[in-house]
Amino acid sequence: MFEISPDHLAEKIINKEKFGEEDLLGILKIKGRSLAKLLYITDKVRYYFFGDRIGLCKIMNAKSGNCSEDCIFCTQSFASKAEIDKYNFKTSQDIIDASSNISKLPVKRFGIVTSGRGPLKEDLDEFKTAVSAWHGKRPFLCASFGIADYETLKALKEKGLQRYHHNLETSKSMFQKICTTHNFRERIETVRNAKRAGLKVCSGGIFGLGETDEQILEFAMNLKEADPDSIPVNFLVPVKGTKAYGFDFLTPLRCLLIVALLRIVMPDKEIIICGGRKENLKELYPFVFHAGASNLMTGNYLTTSGEDLENDLRVIRELGFYPDMD
Repeated sequence: MFEISPDHLAEKIINKEKFGEEDLLGILKIKGRSLAKLLYITDKVRYYFFGDRIGLCKIMNAKSGNCSEDCIFCTQSFASKAEIDKYNFKTSQDIIDASSNISKLPVKRFGIVTSGRGPLKEDLDEFKTAVSAWHGKRPFLCASFGIADYETLKALKEKGLQRYHHNLETSKSMFQKICTTHNFRERIETVRNAKRAGLKVCSGGIFGLGETDEQILEFAMNLKEADPDSIPVNFLVPVKGTKAYGFDFLTPLRCLLIVALLRIVMPDKEIIICGGRKENLKELYPFVFHAGASNLMTGNYLTTSGEDLENDLRVIRELGFYPDMD
């Protein structure tokens, strides 16, 4: 892949020219001086589509714990013994109040997330009230309620929801190793249902579960085929009590290379760096934007603590970027 000049290669990526499997797998093996060349290319591609804007989002854990699914990395799974807070769906007023507080911040989107296989009717009714009341205001509300059918998502769209989040989590060939209570097809179908309902879609996954280079590339291609608008990237932080506790498959360099691969495979998609970024990228964290990241989830995650917004803003500004509020 690097036989041609970096500028020419960046142009080919921007024009969405196809690369062979061997070239793409080679990205995950880059080290030494070639890394600087790769980051120059991915940074140029990111800048072409997103300029110096970094989109910021936050999430709210609106329903915690007691999930019927057995995802090995999740603290909210019934199979997890992690100590977390457990509670039912927040009220519509809770969501409106939290949205109002965030409206004062340079945050573009606010994700309302629930545990569980899929949404309950009473939870949906409560959320619809909040969406209707908040419609047209900043931050834009997103929903992440698990597996959902077309009619459910269409009803949310009609109430004013703009975006639905549903991760594929990992590659098709890897999926049954991380979850047995539902399958990859159901996740793909939810993404398709959301797109059919006219919603924008946020769909990515988690890395660090023992996937091979080939499965990372497979996952990138699964995502490309699903064609989401945004791709959230999580790096595993093994939590005691989960089945993934003790996993140690990531290095800071590997995390950068994963982001770079995603940027090359999907040059015009938002790439949102989410959970585990500081723990796994460590001192290389600021380079994640040059690797191709265009967005950042700030604040706390579902059951684990995240990075303070002011610290994120400081890093963004010191790198010469600014929050995207368009």
